[in-house]
Amino acid sequence: MSAAPIKVLVIDDEPPIRKLLRMGLTTQGYEILEASNGRTALEKLDEGPALIILDLGLPDVQGHELLRTIRARNEAVPIVVLSSRGDEAGKVQALDLGADDYLTKPFGMEELLARLRAALRHQLQVKGERPVFRTGDLSVDLVRRIVKVGEREVKLSPKEYDLLRVLVQHAGKVLTHRFLLKELWDELTDAQYLRVYVRQLRQKIEADPERPQYVLTETGIGYRLKAGISPSYS
Repeated sequence: MSAAPIKVLVIDDEPPIRKLLRMGLTTQGYEILEASNGRTALEKLDEGPALIILDLGLPDVQGHELLRTIRARNEAVPIVVLSSRGDEAGKVQALDLGADDYLTKPFGMEELLARLRAALRHQLQVKGERPVFRTGDLSVDLVRRIVKVGEREVKLSPKEYDLLRVLVQHAGKVLTHRFLLKELWDELTDAQYLRVYVRQLRQKIEADPERPQYVLTETGIGYRLKAGISPSYS
């Protein structure tokens, strides 16, 4: 017996976008639920989607308010936000409200599929989090606090390790400057402190710190730890 298809709730008021997503995702084996407004979206939540694609520009409700409502009802479901080009403040607000990722319209289907896979992997990792995270040549033992690149053990300062730990715990997810500052320093609000430690961390774990492969910058928003093609906890 084959596994049941993964349900994806697409919340978008533009019929062409919903059609594009329906066609692209069904060919990959996803089951699509559709909502053209916030009211229908909340009704569709009762059908238990495993992932949500949310356009912030809806006719009957402010997109960020709908995101807040969905998060209040379901803390775990991955949410990938669709945003208009250049809406940097909107992206940051959505991520701070609990979105897992975002895509800017127009977007490529292959990138969307990759983002969906990363969001679903992150959810599984959170549910069954195990002590060693691996992606590419990077491994992080969250119990013994050992970081390796290949066979080489990397010595990190306590703050550098804390930064990497938070990134690992949310691997594949965009983390805003504000979120990271709150996690690491409580009272600090100057993103420059964060940039210093990101630079130091890259010097130690990246083959070329100027062209990072692991700790990626989301310009004006924050950082993402690249989950890779087949990240795993073991």
